[in-house]
Amino acid sequence: MAYLFTILNFAFTVYQYMIIAYILMSWVPQMRATGIGQLLERLVEPYLAPFRRFIPTLGFIDISPIVALIALRFAQYGLFSILEKLL
Repeated sequence: MAYLFTILNFAFTVYQYMIIAYILMSWVPQMRATGIGQLLERLVEPYLAPFRRFIPTLGFIDISPIVALIALRFAQYGLFSILEKLL
């Protein structure tokens, strides 16, 4: 069962880094036009969209990805807690 936790932890970590990379790519708009930028957009934007819908920007700063990362971390801890009790 330790393998399940390791694989899930790895998946959550990779997705968090994908979100961070996507955020950093927004500082250089040409990066989003690349193949990697488009791939990240297809994988990350569906998760970020609901947060952007409800969290307003603060001037030029979009804090919704930060909230999305925090929510993802809570989801990870919650899932691990449930799995730990079930297994």
